[in-house]
Amino acid sequence: MEAIVGFSRAVRVGPYVSVGGTAPVGADGKTVGIGDVAAQTRRCIEIIRDALEQAGSGLHDVVRTRVILTDIANWKAAIDVRKEYFRDVRPVDTIMAVSGFVNPEWLVEFEADAVIAGWAGDP
Repeated sequence: MEAIVGFSRAVRVGPYVSVGGTAPVGADGKTVGIGDVAAQTRRCIEIIRDALEQAGSGLHDVVRTRVILTDIANWKAAIDVRKEYFRDVRPVDTIMAVSGFVNPEWLVEFEADAVIAGWAGDP
């Protein structure tokens, strides 16, 4: 989608990395885990992990996450998966609901911001 729509999955400026709204899309471009908030959340975080690593960072540097759901009643399923990745990192978090996403199969999108620890200048 990045090339089609004209946006970056992640942008790094110095030690700061922002990862934009990340949908549960597989390498084949199809929705992962249709009807399964946990599976979709896991896929979103995997995409974010890969984007952070490409930017010279990782999940361990995340300072903020945003969980965006189409049904706020699904918050616990999403947060239980989030805990698997961030229990020890403990970034701040926002959970919110929206009326829908571009693809109605998506139940969740995820965003993250990271600060690379110990950064000493441009790589």
